[in-house]
Amino acid sequence: MSVPHGERARDHGSGPAPRRATWARDLAMGIRFAVSGGREGWIRTALTAVGVGLGVVLLLGAASIPHILESRQARGDARVAVNGDRPVKRSSATLRYADAGTSFHGDPVRGALLRPDGPDAPAPPGVRELPHDGEMVVSPALKELLASPEGTLLRERLRFKAVGTIDEPGLAGPGELAYYAVSDRLTGEDGSFRIDGFGSRIPPEELPPTLLVLIIVACVVLLMPVALFIATAVRFGGERRDRRLAALRLIGADRRTVRRTAAGEALFGAVCGLLLGTVLFLAARQGIGSVTVWDVNAFPGDVTPSPALAALVAVAVPLCAVGATLVALRGVVIEPLGVVRAGAGRRRRVWWRLPLPVAGIALLLANGQIGSGEGTVDPYLIAGGAVLVLLGAVTLLPWAVEAVVGRFRGGPVPWQLATRRLQLSSGPATRAVSGITVAVAGAIALQLFFSAIQGDFMKVTGQDPHRAQLDVTLPSHDVATIREMVARFRTTKGVRGVIATIESTASRPGPVRKGEDFPPSTQVTVGDCASLGELAHTGPCKDGDVFVVKDSTGMVDTGYVFKTAHPGARVLLNRDIRTEKPDGAPRTWTVPKTARVVDSRKDPSGQTAFGIFATPGALDTAALADPRARAMVRTDRAVADAAEYVRNTAARIGPLTVVRTLQNLERDKQFSSVRTGLLVAATATLALIAAGMLVTTLEQLRERRRLLSVLVAFGTRRATLGWSVLWQTAVPVALGLTLALAAGAGLGLALLRMAGKATFDWSVVWPMAGGGAGLVAVVTLLSLPPLWRLMRPDGLRTE
Repeated sequence: MSVPHGERARDHGSGPAPRRATWARDLAMGIRFAVSGGREGWIRTALTAVGVGLGVVLLLGAASIPHILESRQARGDARVAVNGDRPVKRSSATLRYADAGTSFHGDPVRGALLRPDGPDAPAPPGVRELPHDGEMVVSPALKELLASPEGTLLRERLRFKAVGTIDEPGLAGPGELAYYAVSDRLTGEDGSFRIDGFGSRIPPEELPPTLLVLIIVACVVLLMPVALFIATAVRFGGERRDRRLAALRLIGADRRTVRRTAAGEALFGAVCGLLLGTVLFLAARQGIGSVTVWDVNAFPGDVTPSPALAALVAVAVPLCAVGATLVALRGVVIEPLGVVRAGAGRRRRVWWRLPLPVAGIALLLANGQIGSGEGTVDPYLIAGGAVLVLLGAVTLLPWAVEAVVGRFRGGPVPWQLATRRLQLSSGPATRAVSGITVAVAGAIALQLFFSAIQGDFMKVTGQDPHRAQLDVTLPSHDVATIREMVARFRTTKGVRGVIATIESTASRPGPVRKGEDFPPSTQVTVGDCASLGELAHTGPCKDGDVFVVKDSTGMVDTGYVFKTAHPGARVLLNRDIRTEKPDGAPRTWTVPKTARVVDSRKDPSGQTAFGIFATPGALDTAALADPRARAMVRTDRAVADAAEYVRNTAARIGPLTVVRTLQNLERDKQFSSVRTGLLVAATATLALIAAGMLVTTLEQLRERRRLLSVLVAFGTRRATLGWSVLWQTAVPVALGLTLALAAGAGLGLALLRMAGKATFDWSVVWPMAGGGAGLVAVVTLLSLPPLWRLMRPDGLRTE
């Protein structure tokens, strides 16, 4: 059918203004079709809006990450108690500060003890007024925990009276456990220091190149499924839309007009999705404080998109909708009397798809080596390479499905129904699983990279958690308090053993000799035989024995230890290291001639002690100067809260008693924070993929409602149709996961080549593929109830 000359002139105007007017007219027509298309039109628009809206929620969340990090950093800097090089003079506007943090059931509890020097003492951020002696202010999360039955043991530890709460400016997040308590017992001898204010700018540490590459690739992996899902959502109801456009061609519209009309319809659905996503994002933001994912949460005000990124989302989503629609119509010929899909008789070509992943890997390798903390990272090369590799998997998927299902012949009826449907039109099925293909491929690459580089960010501490699980240090130098600590730990519930020692120093008496800068000295350790046996190879031991333990060189006769102490030597116990003279009357002690020379042994904390080892019957601890107490506690694994009982005992001895958990490996803090952030983002992306796949599956079933009803009316069993739907999902998913394994392995190996790693763990690949398959299985099962409803006879009705 020919187009009237006047319409052709309007369509191909001679200047920009007529073209813009034509575009506006046709887009407006498409919007009218979307609004006035009846029940079917509104359902399609609603499905598109829901699909696009879910993607917009995640995009706005990603755009909020910079503000979340900046807000947390600013609040963390604002509450830092600065201990400068110069001591702060006492005044009415100063206070003493001491860290008093602890942990409870594995969660850190941030705490501090304060002692104001006057009425003008500064209050920490988020604290309106300093409490009085014996009182504390707590975070809302800690207040809730202390009031719950689960917080019973923590209430016994924090023996201060809660009189207020810490507001948002003083907390990293709404779920943080924190408190500030006031104690008039703080002195300079317990590790506290005087400050005149809070707040200091702590510059962030520069990320190692490998972590920077990890973050860049993770951003690509997490955001590409969102873009693919949005592009899929705007194509919901494509077959019905094409039939409506054929009617438009029947009344005289040309092909360009119908394309612009289709773009207008997609534009309306995308804009509705953009608005719906914004509303859902604002609603979800209000309750974000009550959600904790991988120990991370944020205040609602923190979740604010960057204006530039929010504007980019607002522009990119409608453009993506229009672009995806125009690209989809390239394979469709819309004529006045029907629709012909060009792809039906024309096989997909592979020649232009294979170079994409190859070019991506080449871009990655072009960045050069970044191993051993050296090398530069070009974010454009890394991001572009990762995009091309993953895009290659997405573009190869339709070709692979078409090539494989084209060879299927025969089989059971459900299998034949499924394969015939895929042979006629595999596009919707491949689009539905493209997101999970990208997600699994990216997850495999990241896990391979993680498994190879995590050793660079793990440090072997040398600690032995099998011999003892907790290391306790008491700041007090009072011998009576130290003895009380040892006695209390031995009677604490869940404690199987205590390695308790009292440590001090001893030096050679007399003046400094020629050639010496200071008199030689060594460590003095007092403990029972069982405790000393954990620190040195003492052999047979009884109370009253003394040992001289070799130093780290293993030498005694010429070693530094032997210059100070050897069997029969006299040592000075109270030398002042500042004046090199005795502090008061000299207190000397003679090492018994029966003292044995033995080898040192690493204690459970990984440290090696040397010097004079004495049992209580040989050396009175009251003679030691500035004694320090230390205890390593071995707990009973059968008692669930044994560690909490030990921490409670330590708090009763002194609120500043430090309790450390012994572990043989220590993870780098930057690596841990990046890993946690990726887990949070991956959880959100997987939730979106699951919701998106469910919406896509429901839309495909709705498109085939009449066909399903006809088959049921002709006697086809519902179970047969249900199995056919399952097979239609299983085949593309199996091929998609195969491509994901190949693409993920290729991307991961390229990243490992960049990092200079030759070894990796293949076992981390299979859980990712299994997780993707499990996610698809769950979504497919959730789509079965709507499938049964769509197979009812009322699906035969038409308008």
